Amino acid sequence: MSGLWVQIAQFFVALSLLIVLHEGGHFFFARLFKTRVEKFYLFFDFLFPFSNILPFSLWKKKKGDTEYGIGWFPLGGYVKIAGMVDESMDKEQLAKPPEPWEFRSKKPWQRLLIMLGGIIINILTAFVIYAMILFVWGEKKLPMAELKSGIEVADSLGYKLGFKDGDQVKKVNGETLVYYNDLMPKMLYAQNVTVTRNGKDTTFTLPVNFVEQLVDNKNKTLFTVPFPAVIRGVTKDKPAAQAGIMAKDVIVAVNGQPASTLMQFKNALLLHKGTTIPVSVSRNGTLTTVNTAVLEDGTIGIELKLPENNDELAEMAKVNMEVKKYTFFQAIPAGMTMAKDKIGQYLGQFKLIFNPKTGAYKGVGGFDSMRKIFPEEWHWQSFWNITAFISLALAVMNLLPIPGLDGGYVMFTLWEMITGRKPNEKFMEIVTTIGLVLLLILMVAVNANDILKYFK
Repeated sequence: MSGLWVQIAQFFVALSLLIVLHEGGHFFFARLFKTRVEKFYLFFDFLFPFSNILPFSLWKKKKGDTEYGIGWFPLGGYVKIAGMVDESMDKEQLAKPPEPWEFRSKKPWQRLLIMLGGIIINILTAFVIYAMILFVWGEKKLPMAELKSGIEVADSLGYKLGFKDGDQVKKVNGETLVYYNDLMPKMLYAQNVTVTRNGKDTTFTLPVNFVEQLVDNKNKTLFTVPFPAVIRGVTKDKPAAQAGIMAKDVIVAVNGQPASTLMQFKNALLLHKGTTIPVSVSRNGTLTTVNTAVLEDGTIGIELKLPENNDELAEMAKVNMEVKKYTFFQAIPAGMTMAKDKIGQYLGQFKLIFNPKTGAYKGVGGFDSMRKIFPEEWHWQSFWNITAFISLALAVMNLLPIPGLDGGYVMFTLWEMITGRKPNEKFMEIVTTIGLVLLLILMVAVNANDILKYFK
């Protein structure tokens, strides 16, 4: 299975799991307060948000008062709670007097918990996943002190910002950088960076629209830990294959100059576009030099091995990861802290997006962007780590005070609890319809943004 399909599979499994858990949160509190749930669906059995267009399911089964099913439109999922203005827009039911088992008959605090149920479960899910990750795998980080030769700049944008190969990054926004893992997350909010270069500290300022430049850049990785250029695969009928270069060869030199790291190798090829040069490789411990043509785009037709996780990175770069093990009971509070920190990071990203000066809004993406954050090889620790983060993202997104989202219902319920006045059901129908249409427009826009990125 190719890397693309592995990513798609991971994204589909993670999203399906989180949808079921989110809707299960609503279902749990609804049943707790003896509220009838008429439908529980993974994906929509209609063309969201228009409940009367193409209404059919791929599978369904009635059990008790609830119809469980899988819809055909994979945009989310829903539970249809009796007596509630929701995606189904069941106006006939709402026109009748309230029944004791309906949502609208329940006390405001009960309705509030029913609407917060999905968000609560999303947060609890992330907390449990993070706790179990720490318990099973522990916490692995790469200390900056291990990078004796500093970082390598992996893209021209890094050089443009002021970084150089061999820089030892010391501080971001005046805060000492202890771990390499924190470099890029802190860079998103960075105003200035301090590096040690040739034994001297140098501080330079980043542009306000740094995130915009990062979004517009095809390569989102600005830095890398120096590691060997190991060949993962060779493309048939390309110069490397014709020269006899093979998979698992390790690049040593290009045109007689040392190129022992991946970035040194790539940069060396760019200097010799359209020429034929000697390339030295190590094969099973034996040094071999072959002459190969370099194409006009600075490639020779090979795929280089990239580390998929921290363990591979440490092995390839010959550095020592700092590993912290947790007992089961230690993992529980640590998992809670980890979830809290991730929520803080996500809210920080929201702040960037809503600040036009940063240009971060250009990086907002849809399903394809979410698919890309999964590795191209199935790695369970990475899968669960990303799933937990998406779970928190869904919780934050659903808490936004937009009619049609959980946060919209929460906003109106809190208003009722504070003022003692319940919003008119006709008003709720109108604002929910408007909210659902706006959500559809937003989803179309962010997914269209993903498509447009392929043409840039």
